[in-house]
Amino acid sequence: MVRPVGGVDSMVESLAERFQHWCGQMPRVFRAPGRVNLIGEHTDYNDGFVMPAAIDFYTWVAGARRDDRGLRVYSVHFDENVELSPDALEGPPRKHWSDYVRGVAAVMQADGHSLVGANLMIHGQVPLGAGLSSSASLELATALALMSLSGFELPALDLVRLCRRAEHEYVGTRCGIMDQFIAAFGRSGNALLLDCRSLDFNLLPIPAYVRLAICNTMVRHELAASEYNRRRADCETGVSILGKRLSNVLALRDVSLGELEKHRKALSDLVYRRCRHVISENQRVLDAAEALKSGNLDRFGQAMYASHASLREDYQVSCRELDLLVELASACDGVYGARMTGGGFGGCTVNLLRSDSVEFFQRYIVQAYEKETGRPPEVYVCSVAQGASVA
Repeated sequence: MVRPVGGVDSMVESLAERFQHWCGQMPRVFRAPGRVNLIGEHTDYNDGFVMPAAIDFYTWVAGARRDDRGLRVYSVHFDENVELSPDALEGPPRKHWSDYVRGVAAVMQADGHSLVGANLMIHGQVPLGAGLSSSASLELATALALMSLSGFELPALDLVRLCRRAEHEYVGTRCGIMDQFIAAFGRSGNALLLDCRSLDFNLLPIPAYVRLAICNTMVRHELAASEYNRRRADCETGVSILGKRLSNVLALRDVSLGELEKHRKALSDLVYRRCRHVISENQRVLDAAEALKSGNLDRFGQAMYASHASLREDYQVSCRELDLLVELASACDGVYGARMTGGGFGGCTVNLLRSDSVEFFQRYIVQAYEKETGRPPEVYVCSVAQGASVA
């Protein structure tokens, strides 16, 4: 996956031309970014704190109205057309890329919004299965397209909630709100410190001399989706047990490490470790935010390494390839910190490094990782981007 040469204008022009060849219409073009989470993993669905940043890899949706009520959707990546009837959008996950589009349209209709028929062409730059939230990117871009073509407007936060509901009900992933939120509210040059309970957020400027490098393991273990939902269930078990012993516990966000230790014997070892990760990770996010505000990037990096260790040992969502990339990065000059990002079991690491170290870092990581695994990783050096918009 690469960004198009020439930037936004050339991408819009190229997609519009391809759309005209496909269905003979001139489209409007919409886009939504992928994201990387600097720190705060598996805390969002526990009402906790996260620190995502939108990245300049986008899902693009070109769209035009139809004379009938149908939805015709073409995926450039899969080279596949899908016809969706507005009267047959309901139903369980079909394990197909079109579930994301179907889900957004179905939830919009269920909420009382009248959708026009539309031709939609989807072009994704966000690497699939890499933990960079290609799904939320697709959902937000689709929602913008359907809303705009149908002639109604929704506040950004309503779109965020609508897209999360679509993923819950039509894809079957019980995700938190972070991915959809950053796809909508991302700010160029800034990470967001997001409170996933109140949805309040603060902008955290990324210093100009710092770069984000994302290293893709090029592996995605099949158990990722089922294990994600299992981790969430483990957390809910912890909340249920601790809530009977502590007052005002609605989520792990409401439990301190001291309280967790006090009631450790009430929990299985597995549930205890899941809870310990989430509770300690929340504190790491707050500590990292203070470090970023004060310009202490060494301290920020230490929090990233500690986050990865917790995800590996307590939450058990890392894998050999992710651990190797973090280990390699930690030995590389100019790197402040590294950690896995996303749900885990493959996907990517995020690395915070000095801009003058980027070229060496890329060469070193590619060579060393390929030597150990037999496959070269992909390394993306990203800019921190703006949220979803008309292109």
